[in-house]
Amino acid sequence: MKVKGTTQEAQVHIPQVKAPPYPEQDHLSEEEKRELKEQIKQKLKEQNAVLVAHYYTDGDLQDLAEETGGCVADSLEMARFGAEQEASTLVVAGVRFMGETSKILNIEKRVLMPDLAATCSLDEGCPIDQFRAYCDQYPDHTVVVYANTSAEVKARSDWVVTSGIALPVIKHLSQLGEKILWAPDKHLGQYVQHMTGVEMIFWPGSCLVHEEFKADALQKMHLNHPKAAVLVHPESPQNVVDLADVVGSTTALIEAVRTMDNPEFIVATDAGILHKMRQLAPDKVLLPAPTMGEGATCESCARCPWMAMNSLKKLAHVLDTGENEILVSQELAKKARIPIQRMLDFAAQMKQKK
Repeated sequence: MKVKGTTQEAQVHIPQVKAPPYPEQDHLSEEEKRELKEQIKQKLKEQNAVLVAHYYTDGDLQDLAEETGGCVADSLEMARFGAEQEASTLVVAGVRFMGETSKILNIEKRVLMPDLAATCSLDEGCPIDQFRAYCDQYPDHTVVVYANTSAEVKARSDWVVTSGIALPVIKHLSQLGEKILWAPDKHLGQYVQHMTGVEMIFWPGSCLVHEEFKADALQKMHLNHPKAAVLVHPESPQNVVDLADVVGSTTALIEAVRTMDNPEFIVATDAGILHKMRQLAPDKVLLPAPTMGEGATCESCARCPWMAMNSLKKLAHVLDTGENEILVSQELAKKARIPIQRMLDFAAQMKQKK
């Protein structure tokens, strides 16, 4: 039974984060792409490097990762995959906190990224000084942070969670009688609260991409596609989540497209995910959820401009030069790894019980 707990949002002025202009994309012919991919493959091999890419990056990068023995996954699985590899260099196609998480879990390895300016509105909207000061006001609360945070914020937390494991972790902590301070995504936090009934204090952050989905426009689209299942990532506003047939992580939404019988799917998350969905379910019709509607600031914002900073050209450049290395001090990595490891251990225990 879903029970609503008491919502208490942090009374703190967080930085106003503005998305950068959508970056100009590489305009490469198919022959130029093939040649560049071959060059990258050779460089990865020469440098004992493995490429890991997020589901939201360009399809060419996702394909290249899988073609070269790397992986395409969510942020935590990207880091966990890197830890299992013999490769001495990890190349992370995603955003900065993903590179940091990979470094924290693989401190002895070199971690490179195509563009260090690729960040995240959730990360940017939760600066460590303000966050630390706020947490200090609630010393009796267990601090749970979403993976979309800096290494410094992770180090100040007690638990790190992904969207896929947030519900069972919060239920577990509630059963232990712990009070919860949640950061940084208020929409994900409110979804977790709605599903568990656990009272939490929220840091008032949000994802600029997911916040643009509009319930009124989504309802109109569904009327035109009544057989479509609505898939929503829980970083979306509650009135959008309320319209969903499936709410879940990137991995869960991809699995829904693969396994459900619906001929059509309306997908409310970053449109980069459609590449993997089309590969696994080529017979399904995939419709990006609308971002236009009352109060919208654009017609279709469902692409993260920071994720789009990753490209084949930048990947080749970083392998040529060794630039854009992610650096995390040993001391910081040691502290930040503790809450991440708690989640990994918890996930392993859950798996054993199944």
